[in-house]
Amino acid sequence: MLTVAVQTLRARWVSFLGTVVALVLGVAQIAAMGVLLATMSDLPDRPAERFANAPAVVLPVDPDWNPAHHDLGVRSLPAARGVPPRLLREVTAAGMPGDTVVDRAFYAQLPGPEGNKDQVGHPWPVARFGGYDLNDGAAPANDREIVVPAGQARTGDTVNVLTAEDGVGHYTVSGTVAAVDWENAVFFTDVEAARLAPRVNALVTLAPVDRVRAAVGTEADVLTGRERHLADAGADRDREALDNTVTLVPVMASVAGTTAVFVVASTFAFAVIQRRREIALLRTIGATPRQVRRMIRNEALLVGTVASAAGTVLGLYGAQSLADLLIGMGVSPPWLRIGPSLRLAVLVPLAAAFLLGVVVALSGAVAASRRAARIRPVEALGEASADDTGMPPARRLLGVTGGICGTGLTAWIAFRSPGTVLSPNTYVVSLLVPVLVAAVLAPLAVGPLARLLMWPFRRLEGPIAMLVRESVLTSRRRTAATAAPVLLTVGLTLSLLSATDSIGTARDNGVQRAVSSPYALAPDGTPGISPRVIAKVARIDGVRIAAPVLTTLYTRDENRIEENDALAVDPAALKDMLRPRVTHGSIDSDDDANSMVVADRWDMPVGTRVPVLMADGSKVTLRVAATYRALSGEDVAYLPPRFAGTGRYARDGLARRAYISLAPGTDPATATTAIRRAVAGTGARFMTTDALAATESAYTRHLTEVRQRSTAVIVLLFCFIAILNTLLMATADRRRDLTVLRLTGATPRQVVRFFLAESLLVVAVGVTLALAASAVNLAGLAVALRQLFGTAPIVVPYAVMAAITAVSTLLAVAGTLLPVGSALRTRRGGAPGRKARDTARRC
Repeated sequence: MLTVAVQTLRARWVSFLGTVVALVLGVAQIAAMGVLLATMSDLPDRPAERFANAPAVVLPVDPDWNPAHHDLGVRSLPAARGVPPRLLREVTAAGMPGDTVVDRAFYAQLPGPEGNKDQVGHPWPVARFGGYDLNDGAAPANDREIVVPAGQARTGDTVNVLTAEDGVGHYTVSGTVAAVDWENAVFFTDVEAARLAPRVNALVTLAPVDRVRAAVGTEADVLTGRERHLADAGADRDREALDNTVTLVPVMASVAGTTAVFVVASTFAFAVIQRRREIALLRTIGATPRQVRRMIRNEALLVGTVASAAGTVLGLYGAQSLADLLIGMGVSPPWLRIGPSLRLAVLVPLAAAFLLGVVVALSGAVAASRRAARIRPVEALGEASADDTGMPPARRLLGVTGGICGTGLTAWIAFRSPGTVLSPNTYVVSLLVPVLVAAVLAPLAVGPLARLLMWPFRRLEGPIAMLVRESVLTSRRRTAATAAPVLLTVGLTLSLLSATDSIGTARDNGVQRAVSSPYALAPDGTPGISPRVIAKVARIDGVRIAAPVLTTLYTRDENRIEENDALAVDPAALKDMLRPRVTHGSIDSDDDANSMVVADRWDMPVGTRVPVLMADGSKVTLRVAATYRALSGEDVAYLPPRFAGTGRYARDGLARRAYISLAPGTDPATATTAIRRAVAGTGARFMTTDALAATESAYTRHLTEVRQRSTAVIVLLFCFIAILNTLLMATADRRRDLTVLRLTGATPRQVVRFFLAESLLVVAVGVTLALAASAVNLAGLAVALRQLFGTAPIVVPYAVMAAITAVSTLLAVAGTLLPVGSALRTRRGGAPGRKARDTARRC
């Protein structure tokens, strides 16, 4: 049967072209994502940047700290505290005088187009270890002089510099250095840097490495060679980008991969369904069911092997295109490069994608061949002349089971675990289930939907409406197969995009209800707002301001230290402006200076006294005054304002936002004018709280939108190709129908109208099923959002979905009219020839 399979492929290569295209693209998609994901886990070491010329770097670390297990931006306690004075003395004593250089990194930004929010301040003595050389001028000679990269200012200019300590400081540019691509730095004198940032990040030592290691012991790491990159700021940026990629790609792979596998398997099964007449004739001339199955298995094996091999090659070279897409979205690091190699990180995912392609091809073809192979010879010709409108019991069982599981999963998320909708990794995958179930059960729905959708056209003159309806009703499996790509396209994108917009809108409403102040300050091209600026605004008559400063709270849990985000804010402002949803206790405390408010999910009962380690190394015991309800990822501790200074150790010492209210009797126009004047040029922007909520929402949901929209784009592109591919396959195989229509007197225009109307009906069936599946997803989302935020704003991007539906329709029409037009042209304007008449008689 292998010879027969080869001959069949040669004779029917046009019919198999659709299956080859689907499999090549599906395997390429899976291979590209697999190679990208595997490459992220086996990246080469990055070279040192800021300490490239340093013999050794002393970096305080926690030996049990694994950055991958902690939120981005959170420092271990030793890293937050920095190099302690005792360790500095011991490292200095290990070498000669001048062999130890102190490094500090802190927020320092030139306002306006000259600087950016990632700009950082350093002491000038460490500049030489990063390869900085003066272009002109001289090193800073006093505390009011700085060195900046060329192009940001000229030597001799007086510039403003934004810092956490001073707010706005005035400095003279004593010199400039060549700009580098890995940081944007401002250099101060040692003394000025120590005043602006008390925390010592690291030490550069010129002493013998062995003596330095003996001096620091286990209290710090001594980095040499490529390890010095761990002390670069770029190491944190790399980790953030890599974490974002590793978080996003599996979600994309699971959704897009499942879609690809389903489409490929359906395409192969559809190709076998189209050959029912051929298989029936083989049975008539004596082929056994086993021989038929073997022939189809061999065909699928040949097609699957060749197409999967082509798909793996395409995926290998397309992995960099996928990486470029993520780089353009700001997800992956710009230096990420993927290319052909013999590394396991490349070979293993390629091999897996190849095997998966072959298995899917075999599964799709063999499963469909079993029913055709069971046809008895005496029934073959009669059975071959009509489409089998039934549905295999296995598919029916799969669809019913999937429907029950999908409905149960949606209900469980909605009523028992609403927080799941805020976890893209889990929720995006759950949105797949109802859509795939609808695709599996589509043959059962084709009949009722066709009658319902054609009901408004029942009184139209002419036979086309009746012929379209009957053609669909007598070819339900073909209709379901051609409607499936439309269903997946519209259903998945509608569910993904609506969920993204609805969750974002619910967060916006939640933020607006949680804040009672009418006005706010937000960073204006800066990472935060300086406490000096906050104090300046607070001195305005009639103005009350609350500016939580982000810091980190460390608590001991047996032998390990746990860290949690904390906000240092005045308790009165917390109660009047932020209004957390208190579940137990009270924000009003007799000892506000030694109490805190924590999230109820922390399991710290009210009244508990908790020993706490602060980021600056201080120890204090705080009493839990109240607990409040918080969503996952939004749980923080509210601390007294006396801990605001620890934010300079844990983070950058800046407030991420500030809330402003006016005292009774204060003239709003006068107060707001004074506030705008006070914050001008300080990196803060005055706005209403509603505008702040929209700004914060756009920032916090950026990565979520990137995840879901990028997944939707990849699914969309694949499904668009599948729509065109499947309709081309379906219509190209219906030349016999076209011939019969012409012999019964239909003009070429009527033939085109018939096939066009039928393709539109197929699209309508797919869209209707997609809407039904999406309705299940969005109903569950509405219930979950109501539990989380007290509201359920389901936002549907109607314009985007209309465009996607329109493109799907155009592709379906193109996939139908192209083969029809080609067939009509081959018949010299549509006149049926002798061969066509003979074919019609046999029909």
